[in-house]
Amino acid sequence: MRTIPTDRNRTLPVLDLAAQYRGLKEELVTAVLQVLEDQHFILGPNVAALEGEIANFCRSPHAIGVASGTDALILALRAAGVRPGDEVIVPAFSFVATADAVSILGAKPLFADIDPATFNIDMEHASTLVTDRTVAIIPVHLYGQPADMDKVRDLAERRRLIVIEDCAQALGASWKGTPVASIGDYGCISFFPTKNLGGCGDGGMITTRDREGADHLRMLRAHGSRKKYHFEEQGMNSRLDELQAAILRVKLPKLTAWNDARRAIANLYKQALENVEDLALPLEATGSVHVYHQFTVRVPVRDHVQMALLEAGVQSVVYYPVPLHLQNMYIPLGHKKGELPAAECAAAEVLSLPMFPEMTEMDVAYVSECLKEILVSGR
Repeated sequence: MRTIPTDRNRTLPVLDLAAQYRGLKEELVTAVLQVLEDQHFILGPNVAALEGEIANFCRSPHAIGVASGTDALILALRAAGVRPGDEVIVPAFSFVATADAVSILGAKPLFADIDPATFNIDMEHASTLVTDRTVAIIPVHLYGQPADMDKVRDLAERRRLIVIEDCAQALGASWKGTPVASIGDYGCISFFPTKNLGGCGDGGMITTRDREGADHLRMLRAHGSRKKYHFEEQGMNSRLDELQAAILRVKLPKLTAWNDARRAIANLYKQALENVEDLALPLEATGSVHVYHQFTVRVPVRDHVQMALLEAGVQSVVYYPVPLHLQNMYIPLGHKKGELPAAECAAAEVLSLPMFPEMTEMDVAYVSECLKEILVSGR
């Protein structure tokens, strides 16, 4: 019988941001110091440059920097014309911001179940939710896996829905050769530090093909103002910070290589863990390029496995332990346990293993061996 190695002198983290920083320290310090020298902190040249660079990266005509990924969702919904009383379809298995952005505007989130194979929105179920009040749908490219955007667009065109892509975990992913954030009417990006392209604080971006929509978003992010001290409508203070933009501009040219490294690490995991009983590995849907923001497996005895991995020096994280329709904040909507079985099953079984571009083959082998031993031995 195999025994779990115990010769590691540190816990292997789920994500090692310090490793990325060490490789970029000189460039990052130079970029930050230049902003401090220039003393231009709000909507400065780095924000404008990053907007152009992200637009090019996503193959989208327009990109608008905002204060966070959550604000990106809120402002995209505002620009799409979502109003109190409207309905927006969202997946039940996602980070809360996807649905909370809808609720903040006084609209109602309609929770769709998920495809158990990809963790993304189940479009057959989503199509049954549409009513005469439904105005938009937010497909989430969860864990870095693009949603089936052919089916999303088909439903949107048939029922005249606005499509807002939640790309928080998937910058650099693509669907049938087209980058995410350029397929829907709006694409929402997060630069939270843990993302594949992360800053040193909050930050976000909205992409769109619509020039008027882009102009509207620029006004909304600045208190509803195009001209200083003249306010056309209710807006908010949501501007991407110049320091964050400078940091992200250093990192963006490395993103494709980092995503390639994530994909290589995912392949190593899959080779090491294939055919392990009671373990379901993430798949890459036909037509998609997955960027593995997370390498998320499914195990029936998830909590036991997570604890045993930690004892062996391996961190793991559960994204997400409670589906959105069962969160306390949505009790007033009257959803019941058992209503969305695929989302509820995923919440009970998912476990995200260490995944970051600087991982070594030895790291992957160690995690894999630990996981196999736990599952085989029942330890």
